[in-house]
Amino acid sequence: MKKKYLEGSLLTVGASLWWGVIGVIYFKFVSFANPIELTIHRTLWTALILILTTFFLSKWNVFFKLFKNIKTIIILFISGFLIMINWFTWLYAISVDKLIDASFGYYIFPIFSVFFGIVFLKETYNRNKIISVCLVFVSILYLLFQHNVIPWIGLTVAITFSIYGLIRKKINVDTDIGLLIETLLLSPFAALAFLYLMKSNLNIFSFNEIKLSFYLLIAGPMTLIPLYLYTKGFHLVGIGPASMIFFATPTSQFLLGTLIYGESLDIHKLISFIFIWIAVLIYLNELRRE
Repeated sequence: MKKKYLEGSLLTVGASLWWGVIGVIYFKFVSFANPIELTIHRTLWTALILILTTFFLSKWNVFFKLFKNIKTIIILFISGFLIMINWFTWLYAISVDKLIDASFGYYIFPIFSVFFGIVFLKETYNRNKIISVCLVFVSILYLLFQHNVIPWIGLTVAITFSIYGLIRKKINVDTDIGLLIETLLLSPFAALAFLYLMKSNLNIFSFNEIKLSFYLLIAGPMTLIPLYLYTKGFHLVGIGPASMIFFATPTSQFLLGTLIYGESLDIHKLISFIFIWIAVLIYLNELRRE
């Protein structure tokens, strides 16, 4: 049991640090391509790799069984659209040096999941989790009144990812097969978007730029490897420990943004983060008790 828990913890830590450090460094490196093209590559190459893994794991029976269910396909199209928006927003944040804003979103997304669970699923939570939700809204309102601006990057990241998680929680679909269907459904739109970029001469990926194109191709494995690690670790350690470990992701992104990439952090933004950190600590304490 201890060996299983240790393995799961290491896998979850690996995934969280991959998202928080390796993924950031890679996508910062390939930000010579615009966020739209990077989102296209994440979608298309992820779909291609998942097709290969589905062949390798002989899971086409699961795939076709799901594909016959129209309701499930519509739900996965919606969830796929949400994750594509999430990917684009995060990539945009990296390209315009707003990694701190993106980390804000990943700090609050689990707490937004609690909020949406209360609103849409009629789930009940104790007083402390409700306090953590309230503190998130206090943080957002503070930024709104002090900066006269809505932290749209963080909110978009948090809302899309939390609703995506709730949708996937409600339908019993394997992580890899679900993501395969999502990316396949969105691939035609991604392909059309890439054709538009080519027509407008805005694309980086081409046979004339083999080296740069190879860097962009890596977007597929960079998306799938941490997802595989986290899913595997999640099943071994459970939702509580996995959720706690996940906070290494926004923490790493926050530290990279402030210490390595030199993004500005004024006093008002810092105060808003303090509200968020208090909310996260309350949330983590509740997870520890469960």
